[in-house]
Amino acid sequence: MGLDSGLRRLALGTLLAAYPGPVPPDWAVDLLAEGLAGHTLFGTNIHDPAQVAATTAALRAGRPDVLIAIDEEGGDVTRLAHATGSPYPGNAALGAVDDVTLTRQVYAAIGAELAALGINLDLAPTVDVNTADENPVIGTRSFGADPARVAAHSAAAVAGLQSAGVAACAKHFPGHGATVADSHYELPTVDVPPAVLRERDLPPFAAVVDAGVRAVMTAHIRVPALTGDGPATFSRAVLVDLLRHEYGFTGAVITDALEMKGAALAAGGVGPAAVRALAAGADLLCIGAKVDADLVAHVVEEIVAALADGRLDRARVEEAAGRAAELAAWTAAGGTAATTPDGLGYAAALRAVRVEGDVTGLTAPLVVQVHAASTIAEGRVPWGLGPHLAGAEVVRAVAGETDPGELRQLAGERPIVLVGRHLHRLPGAPELVDALAATHPVTVVEMGWPGGWRPTGARAFVTTYGASHANGRAAAQVLGLAG
Repeated sequence: MGLDSGLRRLALGTLLAAYPGPVPPDWAVDLLAEGLAGHTLFGTNIHDPAQVAATTAALRAGRPDVLIAIDEEGGDVTRLAHATGSPYPGNAALGAVDDVTLTRQVYAAIGAELAALGINLDLAPTVDVNTADENPVIGTRSFGADPARVAAHSAAAVAGLQSAGVAACAKHFPGHGATVADSHYELPTVDVPPAVLRERDLPPFAAVVDAGVRAVMTAHIRVPALTGDGPATFSRAVLVDLLRHEYGFTGAVITDALEMKGAALAAGGVGPAAVRALAAGADLLCIGAKVDADLVAHVVEEIVAALADGRLDRARVEEAAGRAAELAAWTAAGGTAATTPDGLGYAAALRAVRVEGDVTGLTAPLVVQVHAASTIAEGRVPWGLGPHLAGAEVVRAVAGETDPGELRQLAGERPIVLVGRHLHRLPGAPELVDALAATHPVTVVEMGWPGGWRPTGARAFVTTYGASHANGRAAAQVLGLAG
């Protein structure tokens, strides 16, 4: 016996699915015609601008008011430029510059690019206050560690994106910046009283609500005082009492990907996670990146079953689908076309570079790039100084494995420029830097979150606050090495 068609359509109206490859398969388009709210595009869906525009047109053929979402944060998280790196610096760099007009301009430029390609929902900006230097998943995605600064730039980013008619989605409520675990792999815990959240983590969310943000994304984090043993994504105290009643948010609440371990393990699978998120007050359920027709059908069946057995109230699901539809309707109004200054992102990245020490005289150095793994949020995006250099040899090193003596021998009389990401939390990296600097002129370029660590004996320490294409070019220019 099949599902009730009305309930099936209602459940589909709360889902953001995804599909593999650059061409939407028939099932992905057919589901839109049957009521699916939309799809999220990932790097595997994107080859070039013409292909993306054709993709969004094909999706709209299935449903004119489809929500087409993407993670386009600038900086280290980019889908449109995953093959080369983003031409824009990310939030940490913009926070370092601390010019809210610039932040608004950068996000308006990102929004204009998305709108031109037919994408209407950006799962950005990240508005978490990165108070933990060891945070493995936020870092340079944050505007900084100061709540007031993050709040100001978060509001500017939302205004910029939405000026282009692209809905912004501020994330990750109630704040992922104090975690030292990655919710893609486990359920992080932030064990603080609500008063600490209100002072440290929540000011940026208050600012984006005041700025009219159209969507807020949940965090798969546990705050025992509010969420008990489960994540915020499943907590009515967080999504309704705090976000809606206390902070006055009236837009769409979007979940972080339900396939992430922080949600799926806590609920016993993606389907049960969808039910618990809807019951808690979420409106639009991001299933994840690895989605096929069978998974969508499974989630829909779980929601319909929960409606039948009383775990979900129909009025709650209708409210959720209604908010998803309102979000799509808002994007249909479009935005205001704005002129993007030439080279905006590269100029912004250059303004963000900070230099401690002396970077003169680096003629034809040996550039050592220390291997760093990417997070799931970042994906495998090229980074470093390599594409921007003239007259410099680049070698790869692995912290804890590469012999510093071999690097010194290879360098000979040349100075060494060592480039890394999050060196302070990469096992073996500080020791490698210190061993080289003990007997050789070394300049360190940190393209991740710098934290409080500084190398002992290095000639200079250069911070870019990100590893985008724009950040790499800016570093090469400051070092006098740009080709």
